[in-house]
Amino acid sequence: MDTMRERFIATTSRLLDEDPRLAVVLAEISRDGFTRAARRHPDRVINVGIREQLLIGVGAGLALAGLRPVVHTFASFLVERPFEQVKLDFGHQGVGGVLVSAGGSYDWPAGGLTHMSPGDVALMDTLDGWHIHVPGHPDEAEALIRRAAAGDGRDYVRLSEQSNARPTPLTGPGFRTVREGRGGVVVAVGPMLDNVLAATEGLDTTVLYATTVRPFD
Repeated sequence: MDTMRERFIATTSRLLDEDPRLAVVLAEISRDGFTRAARRHPDRVINVGIREQLLIGVGAGLALAGLRPVVHTFASFLVERPFEQVKLDFGHQGVGGVLVSAGGSYDWPAGGLTHMSPGDVALMDTLDGWHIHVPGHPDEAEALIRRAAAGDGRDYVRLSEQSNARPTPLTGPGFRTVREGRGGVVVAVGPMLDNVLAATEGLDTTVLYATTVRPFD
């Protein structure tokens, strides 16, 4: 099975061929994956180097020019380091875009604290007007990325190195009931579903599954 990040690269590369308003902005991360797309669309695949504040600024500038930017790097460098630019360049100016992170939470412990971002979802939740998506499988990541790319709003898609064994169909907004019980309710978010199902096995507990946590259901 491919990873969410690999699926993101493949899906977005195809979308660049299909949608002339789409643009990808990178900060070195995943550069090699977009090599072919950059050859086909050199004006819409932009690598700003290791300059994350500029990454966000360029994305918002493209949105102001009428394009639909897909902005990508590791979560710590996409949300935490350039948070002021996310708040002002997208939010204050009222433009839309798709932020797609890799390596959320503690996905890459060998990278150290600089490459960890356990608070990215909570931090994005402090900003008005953002939809926050946490897919649990590459198939879900593809569906959410396609949906976000086709829209006009502000979307944050958090990709993980972890994945559930099987995808859950995304039939519409709101949580999906995976298991019903009477003793309590547990909301499993994204790649935590398999672990939650295992932990609640044999308990009289309802398990709900969420790939979009803002809006909350």
